[in-house]
Amino acid sequence: MLRPAPGTPVTFRWRKWNGGTHWVHACVYLGSDEHGEWFGQRPGDRSSRPGRDFVAEHACVMLLPPSGEWVLTMNAPPHPTRVYIDLAWDARWDEGADPTGIDMDLDVVDSATRGIWIDDRDEWDEHRVAFGYPADIVARLEARAVELEADVTAHRAPFDDASVQRWLGVLGQLPAPRLDP
Repeated sequence: MLRPAPGTPVTFRWRKWNGGTHWVHACVYLGSDEHGEWFGQRPGDRSSRPGRDFVAEHACVMLLPPSGEWVLTMNAPPHPTRVYIDLAWDARWDEGADPTGIDMDLDVVDSATRGIWIDDRDEWDEHRVAFGYPADIVARLEARAVELEADVTAHRAPFDDASVQRWLGVLGQLPAPRLDP
């Protein structure tokens, strides 16, 4: 894949299994490593979905691994959520296009206030029936969520502080975005 220069703006586009629009994140490309492709959001970058829109107050970095089964977001302190992993299907970045993924409801979260857990099991149960998730994908992603929860708990790379600090450092070294008058 021909990669753009670090700092190149990209838009990460999520959708639901049924094709419905989900989150859209304005971000910048940071680079790649053995874990996959890294993107970042700076304070002031926008994320939106139908019925919700917000501007980032804290920097974060996002990892799109080659498996396409999850996307990691790690937030800079003092954000109360250190890790947020969206279980996904077909998360990918094709040359010349924006990164995309299908949000599969389950999330692995590491929060300063609640600890580490698998979130949105109720939404998962509802959508796997309503949207007709294939049984093999259900089994695979349920197992992956448990594996990711264990990896986050153990602070295995890329869920460790060194990984997030490295990529937050890359994000912090980029020139400030140019504001058009």
